[in-house]
Amino acid sequence: MEYDQPGRSLDCETPVTERKKMIARKRIMLMAMCLAAPLAVRAQSSPANPVVASAQEIVERQSKYIAAAADAMPAEKYGYRPTPDQWTFEKIVSHIAQSDFNLCAILSDTPAPQNWKVTDADPKEKLVPAVKASLDFCSQALASLQDSKLGDTVKFFGGRQVPRARALIELTDDLEDHYSQLASYLRMNGMVPPSVRPAK
Repeated sequence: MEYDQPGRSLDCETPVTERKKMIARKRIMLMAMCLAAPLAVRAQSSPANPVVASAQEIVERQSKYIAAAADAMPAEKYGYRPTPDQWTFEKIVSHIAQSDFNLCAILSDTPAPQNWKVTDADPKEKLVPAVKASLDFCSQALASLQDSKLGDTVKFFGGRQVPRARALIELTDDLEDHYSQLASYLRMNGMVPPSVRPAK
């Protein structure tokens, strides 16, 4: 057998063998590119702060529902409660506003606006703008919050020192919990809650 270079045969089988190796290499490269493409897309679409981004999705959804529920309940029904031991509709709306301002002040290290003080006995025309302002304040707080800050220690309710993440979890849980109350109160008064209304 003749060789033109050390280890390289000149017989007729060499081009076939080389071609097979080249095809195999191309297939491997093609498979690697196919496997890498979805990972690259996922990396580009993944948020830089996945925890805060997930919380933002919840807060944005629940904020729309809560604002719509507060708008939907007639003013004369704001004092409604299913039983004497339960909160009135107006107390729930008032609580959401006050709680949001406090929690999002903790999350953002920004003082809550002082022009939205409300009480459980305030009428609808005062409570609705206040709860919407509190939801907007939280939206702004989360927009600048970074996952890297969630481990920081902050002063929580009652003066307790807790991780900032505790306030974030409290916010999402509180909004979901109290929207479910508002939705059930609407149902009991013959109204369809915003979360189950047909899309327009």
